[in-house]
Amino acid sequence: MNTPAASLKVLVIDDSNTIRRSAEIFLKQGGHEVMLAEDGFDALAKVNDYQPHLIFCDILMPRLDGYQTCAIIKRNPKFAQVPIVMLSSKDGVFDKARGRMVGAQDYLTKPFTKDQLLLAVGQIGSIEQGSA
Repeated sequence: MNTPAASLKVLVIDDSNTIRRSAEIFLKQGGHEVMLAEDGFDALAKVNDYQPHLIFCDILMPRLDGYQTCAIIKRNPKFAQVPIVMLSSKDGVFDKARGRMVGAQDYLTKPFTKDQLLLAVGQIGSIEQGSA
């Protein structure tokens, strides 16, 4: 008896067009609103305007990497409570630990499946609704 999570506004930050589009399709199929950003600078502008409930952030990006982007978002009191899930093609313990150090809630290895992505949203979404 799976009840779908409430529709969330999700920001996906990734320099790969393929990953952004896949995430957008999967999330929309799950009933969520989606905003896309192609790098950290693009994301910082959109976070303020879009005010997402959840952020998926790639680690390896040009200009501003995922760790820096996450740390900047978390330093802003307005967005400090927004859960961030790091995305990476590496499934390393170091990457996961570093993600947690900058405030990421979770870590998803690329390429991810629709089920993995929606499961992460569902888990974070239920935490969000519990604290609202």
